[in-house]
Amino acid sequence: MSINSSNTISDHQQDNSKQTSDNLPLMAHLLELRDRLLKAILALIVGVIIGAFFTRPFLQLLISPLQGTSQLQLLKPTESIFIYIKAALILGVVVASPFILYQIFAFIVPGLTKNERRGLYLVLPLAAGLFALGIAFASFIVLPFTLRYLQTFLSDLFKSEYAVGYYMSFVLNFLFWLGLAFELPLFIAILARLGIVSPQQLQHTWRYAVVIIAVLAAVITPTPDPFTMSLVMLPLLGLYVFGIILARVAYKQRTGNSIKSRTIDKD
Repeated sequence: MSINSSNTISDHQQDNSKQTSDNLPLMAHLLELRDRLLKAILALIVGVIIGAFFTRPFLQLLISPLQGTSQLQLLKPTESIFIYIKAALILGVVVASPFILYQIFAFIVPGLTKNERRGLYLVLPLAAGLFALGIAFASFIVLPFTLRYLQTFLSDLFKSEYAVGYYMSFVLNFLFWLGLAFELPLFIAILARLGIVSPQQLQHTWRYAVVIIAVLAAVITPTPDPFTMSLVMLPLLGLYVFGIILARVAYKQRTGNSIKSRTIDKD
């Protein structure tokens, strides 16, 4: 009886030690996730504090496309405070985003393969560059033409005076969606890397792509005039061609990896 009971106790202790050892990696990951989230939140707070010092120039930059031709109206007594806080938060996210992205990928990268890590290091700078290019194109080229058209439309009947909150939302949404539209080459390359489309299909269906891009430009552009729509459509067509070039590289890597895996399976 004593021998059996001692064996049972030792088996129970071994089971507990196995469960503890199995739970250790999960607990370690959860603790690491907690630490990185706290660091990201702290970085965001610091970013907002830094952004608060540049909020006024940032707001002046957003208002500059009006060029003094239209006035902005505050509709609520506290609206200026909320707009200031919102602008500081946006700047805080921009300032803290490199550190936040570092924390995210430092948590993810150890679980990725070598090829996946290499692809991630290539995709991130490209995505950031395309998004920044889209925002710059929208800010300095498309937005001034858009606002000028909207100000002159039925100007003999109406005077252009915009609510500050609505104007800020309009400008920020426009910048965001056009920046996102500039991610088109990256989106095409990812589809090719997954094997959903091939470069040949993208070349043969270019007419459909032109129609889709025209619809996308019409949705993004808030004005009905063809000039502003063409202004958005032309760079998107160029980005589609750039996407085909990236798709060739991504598709070639996919076929090369599949051939290697088949060779390994045969061996």
